[in-house]
Amino acid sequence: MSPSDSAQIPAELRARIQSDPWARALGIEYLELRKGYCRVGVRLQPHMLNFQGYPHGGVIFSVADVAFGAACNSHGEPSVALSVTISYLAAVKPGSRLIAEGRERKQGRRAGFYDITVTTDDGTLVAVLHCVSHRLSAKEERPATSKRSPRREREQP
Repeated sequence: MSPSDSAQIPAELRARIQSDPWARALGIEYLELRKGYCRVGVRLQPHMLNFQGYPHGGVIFSVADVAFGAACNSHGEPSVALSVTISYLAAVKPGSRLIAEGRERKQGRRAGFYDITVTTDDGTLVAVLHCVSHRLSAKEERPATSKRSPRREREQP
């Protein structure tokens, strides 16, 4: 990542985004991250193949989802996926390197619209995704608890 990228996103936020446990488990590398944009890469490993010997669609989706999640959260306001549509366009050889690039198209008050492309390192277009994110309000950001809400407790006998 270039030094100019670091200036656009606070170091604490960048570190939080890049410490995503799922991305680490897959071996995803963050190549570029700035507000509204993320590019990541992953080398396909043997355990990522389906029963036909090709990379599992879930792995292709996951690398794209990591780029989407980083791009939509790069503004510092917590966002979650509301809708994701993926089209798989090409079969990928085992051992290939995938590059997912997420670009913000429009960010409203609460909804953000993103396009993600997944290519091989030789430029073959593997998948395209159209994604909508939802920015969480302060009320929605609270972590879930196991306690019932007061309203629910009153409703039960």
